Amino acid sequence: MIVGLPKEVKSDEYRVALLPVGVEELTLAGHRVLVEAGAGLGSGIADAQYSQVGATLVSTAAEVWAQANMVVKVKEPQPSEWPHLRPGQVLFTYFHFAADEPLTQAIIKSGITAIAYETLRDAKGSLPLLTPMSEVAGRMSIQEGAKYLERPNEGRGILLAGVPGVAPAEVAILGGGIVGSNAARVAAGLGASVRILDVNLDRLRYLDDIMPANVTTLYSDRHTILESIQRADLVIGAVLVTGARAPRLVRRVDLATMKQGSVIVDVAIDQGGCVETSRPTTHREPTYVIDGVVHYCVTNMPGAVGRTSTYALCNVTLPYVIQIAKNGWKSVATSSQGFADGVNITEGVVTNQAVADTFGLPCVDLASLSL
Repeated sequence: MIVGLPKEVKSDEYRVALLPVGVEELTLAGHRVLVEAGAGLGSGIADAQYSQVGATLVSTAAEVWAQANMVVKVKEPQPSEWPHLRPGQVLFTYFHFAADEPLTQAIIKSGITAIAYETLRDAKGSLPLLTPMSEVAGRMSIQEGAKYLERPNEGRGILLAGVPGVAPAEVAILGGGIVGSNAARVAAGLGASVRILDVNLDRLRYLDDIMPANVTTLYSDRHTILESIQRADLVIGAVLVTGARAPRLVRRVDLATMKQGSVIVDVAIDQGGCVETSRPTTHREPTYVIDGVVHYCVTNMPGAVGRTSTYALCNVTLPYVIQIAKNGWKSVATSSQGFADGVNITEGVVTNQAVADTFGLPCVDLASLSL
C-alpha cells in the first residue's frame, strides 16, 4: 500500500501524523510512504529523519494525495484539501463531523472512506485515539485559562493559586471525562478550588476517591451548573458525546450572571462547543469577549504543543495504521472489535449514527455493506 503523510494546513497546527519510527515500520513491511517535505518540522522532525528510514519525500501535498491509497493526518481536511480527495481513498484522521456540515457533505461527495480517530473504539469500549489528545487539551485548558485570567489579557487579574491571605481562584469543570479529570488535576495542583460536574455518578465516585481535597464533585444539572459558573473565575467546557454535537450547557443569558473578566475555555469546541456563545478560534486569535466574559475556543489546542502531542498521538495511532496498510480497512473492520465505530462515512454513505442524526441524514449499518 502507498501511505501518504501531507503537511497539516490548518492554522497554527504543528502536529504530524507519523513519526520516523512509524515510517520505518511501514517500509520494512513492504509499504511505500510518501512524506511531504516539511511535514514534521512543526514537531521538531527534520525531513532527513524520514528519508533515512525509507520515506519518499515529495515537494507538494498534491503529490501525496494523488498517489496515496491511504492518507494519515491529524486534523480534518481543510477546504483547500477537498479537491484532492478521490473515490476509494482512505483518510485516517480526526474529523469531528458533528461540528461541521460543509465538511460532512464534502466527504460524502468525495467517495472516500473516512475513519475518524475520535470515534474508533477498542475492545474495552474506550476511545484510544481520542484519549491522548484529551489529556493534552485538559492540561492545556488550565494553562491557557490561567494566562487569560491575567488582566492584560482582559481577565479578572486572578492568580489561580492565590497567595497566603488571598483566596485561590474558583474553577468549574463541566464534564468529568478525560479532559475534565486532567484539567482538575492540574488546577488542583496549582492550588485552585475546583468543582467537577458530571451526570455519571459512578464516574463522580471514582473522581472523588482519586482527587485531592481541593476538588469537589457535583452532579450536573441546570441549577448546579448555574451556581457553579456564577462563582467561578475559570470555566472549562469538557463535555463529550461520542460522534455527536456537544450539548449546550451554558446559555447566552447565563453570561450576565458570571463575574466580569471570568474566562471560559471550551475544549468541546471541536464538537460544536458546550457554551452557546462559543465559536471556533485560532491560536493566532484565541479569545474574544462577550458580556465581559473571555472566551477561549481554539479548535486544535494540542497543536500548540506539537512535539508532545505528536508523540502522544502517534503512539496510539501507529498500530492501526499498520493494520490498515497490511490488511485493508474492510478486513480490520470485521476482525478488530470497535474499529468499525471509527468508520464514519464510506463511498458516499454515512455509517455513524450520531453524525447522521446531527444532520438528518440516512445512516447505513456498516455491517450491512459488502465489505
